[in-house]
Amino acid sequence: MFPSFLPSPVKLLQQPESIDLARRIERRAIATPIHSQAIATSFVRQGEGSTPILLLHGFDSSVLEFRRLIPLLAVQNETWAVDLLGFGFSDRLQGIAYNPETIKSHLYCFWKTLIDQPIILVGASMGGATAIDFTLTYPQAVKQLVLINSVGFSGDFPLGQFLFFPLDYLAVEFWRQRKLQALNLGASLGNLTPFELDAIRCALLHTEMPGWSEAMVSFTKSSGYGEIANKIAKIDQPTTILWGDRDEMLGVADAVKFKNAIARSQLIWLKNCGHVPQVEQPEIIVNYIGAGNR
Repeated sequence: MFPSFLPSPVKLLQQPESIDLARRIERRAIATPIHSQAIATSFVRQGEGSTPILLLHGFDSSVLEFRRLIPLLAVQNETWAVDLLGFGFSDRLQGIAYNPETIKSHLYCFWKTLIDQPIILVGASMGGATAIDFTLTYPQAVKQLVLINSVGFSGDFPLGQFLFFPLDYLAVEFWRQRKLQALNLGASLGNLTPFELDAIRCALLHTEMPGWSEAMVSFTKSSGYGEIANKIAKIDQPTTILWGDRDEMLGVADAVKFKNAIARSQLIWLKNCGHVPQVEQPEIIVNYIGAGNR
């Protein structure tokens, strides 16, 4: 059975790893200083280990992004993944401004409530910028940092603050329609594999959640993590940078920038891999994430 808070299209998932992880998603009411009402926060917890690993997904994504990685990590590690504030299947309450500050505050409350010990923090794409921001603010919470094709030197939304109604909502809906069109064309033309079709279904599922459009507009207008670049060099934790050498979204130059900026870092190139190694090469990156925890 799937959790009742997931949108009904969850029943259309077909790949075993997608179905299994969707069935494992839980929700917990997390009290935060950003709203008088506790926020129903969706997450996955699997496995046991000495130091918990916490996975942070990318922009407009969810814990389903880690459907292939979590089972591998959980063999020898206590593994968590959480839907960031305004994203995934976490509740989107009215009256909240969805921006890096509120995301960080909510993430800290989630960590403090459910984990409350130093973690290996793993951030993919935008989740990497979130992980950097969290680490710099709460260094006592992070034992080790792992960045996967991370936002930080690029990937912000500098023009988002200039979008006004109805252009802001039209831009968000256009983003969703691109995914829907890819799914429909791929299914009808047969030019996508079952694995690829299911990946799009996973990427679309959370867009059916109440308040998705409003939260997306709010975050986009915040300009995202545009101010984090000049803070990256302050990271003191041991940091592993994992980067697909065929990243079609961010390119590869930022990988070297991260390596040069973070004193205690190592850069691992992932051969023949694009922007989402956690989906494309989970068997390889699991060794770099969990190695220090064994």
